[in-house]
Amino acid sequence: MKEKLAAVFIITRPLNFLITFISVIVAVIICLPQDYSELNILIAAIAAALTTASGNIINDIYDIEIDKINRPQRPLPSEIISIKEAYILYFLFTTISILLSIWLNLYAISIVLFAHFLLFLYSKYLKQIPLVGNITVAFLTGLVFIFGGVVVENPSAAILPCIFAFLINLIREIVKDMQDIEGDKQSGLLTFPIKFGILKTKLIISFFTFILLIFTFYPFIAQLYKIEFFVIVMVSVNPVMIYVIKKIYEKDYVKNLKKISILLKLSMISGLIAIYLGA
Repeated sequence: MKEKLAAVFIITRPLNFLITFISVIVAVIICLPQDYSELNILIAAIAAALTTASGNIINDIYDIEIDKINRPQRPLPSEIISIKEAYILYFLFTTISILLSIWLNLYAISIVLFAHFLLFLYSKYLKQIPLVGNITVAFLTGLVFIFGGVVVENPSAAILPCIFAFLINLIREIVKDMQDIEGDKQSGLLTFPIKFGILKTKLIISFFTFILLIFTFYPFIAQLYKIEFFVIVMVSVNPVMIYVIKKIYEKDYVKNLKKISILLKLSMISGLIAIYLGA
């Protein structure tokens, strides 16, 4: 039973769950035009986090054959959790997230329903289309901030963090495709690295990283965020992005990919802190 509960925890990808939860709260704080119900903020954060969790579960269900090669220790390929149990969790989290969003407003419900639809579409079809799947996941990550803004009826203030989240997640998703290339090949997936090769993949990662680095200066120059944002980003986000570019061009880059993916996720957390303190 203890092993089963641990597997349920793992299949939700708890770090992704936590990042989504915090992202909604940060988005609400940034967008908050006036006092707002703390209960509603908590409900919005839980609804978004559960949407992310259900998306992770349905993705694991469709990825079970790939994960038998790339990540055999995951709950489904290791058979700690059955496919049937995973579907039960998926429908449970999906239902709860939709019911919670009904408490908020019509736009919030619409975003949650759209996100569930897109996550299912991604898991079943879109991830097989080079770059389209990566863009879909990055878009959904950015949408979390728009969702937070919509909850307090001020989504325009969430556009900048949405763009940051989109770019850094797009880079990470392409890095993950490089990391999973062997399993994806054997499963017949046509990801960007498989279709266009490693060199072009490195170039597109470099391109999006360059755009992100340039964009980090904009909020400070335009005086949209305070100096705290600029300092944190310059110290803990941009150096990581430069390090990522350095590492993917090394001869033994393959052994660095898992580390790079983790660093990019940690950079997302640093970015959240920068936005929170600088807004």
